[in-house]
Amino acid sequence: MCECIENKIKQEVQEIMAPYKQEKDNLIQILNEIQEKYGYIPKVAQMEVSKYLGVPMAEIYGVITFYARFTLEPKGKYNISVCLGTACFVKGSQAILDRLKDRLKLEEGKTSEDGKFSIDTTRCVGACGIAPVFTVNDEVYGHATVKKLDEVLDRLAKEDGEY
Repeated sequence: MCECIENKIKQEVQEIMAPYKQEKDNLIQILNEIQEKYGYIPKVAQMEVSKYLGVPMAEIYGVITFYARFTLEPKGKYNISVCLGTACFVKGSQAILDRLKDRLKLEEGKTSEDGKFSIDTTRCVGACGIAPVFTVNDEVYGHATVKKLDEVLDRLAKEDGEY
């Protein structure tokens, strides 16, 4: 990351933190705002939070990796997540994940080089009644099949002008 971008992030993170008291209790709220702004939590942002709150980087890393809401990697324009909770798994979500990984040539937790797609898994979306499910950003696709996944991926690619 170039120094000019790092400086911009530092300034923006300082603006995010300004309304908060310099107390450890504010860590999650600050990280949440950073996540919302950037779609992930850049390392330079973590360092700024560490300095501001007096919390060691290791502890910040621990919080980020503990909560599924936070991520250290930028997500794609289309963040696709497949539920692997019990109801979804029993109804075939692993086949959907396998197809997704094969079709996008990506592994779980990774983002495509063009920044369009990222793949995640989750343990429960809270939609067991329509299992199996996958999500694209915040949209839930229930009663999912490999065919439905392909249809959604084709539509997204078409919207992006790939066809």
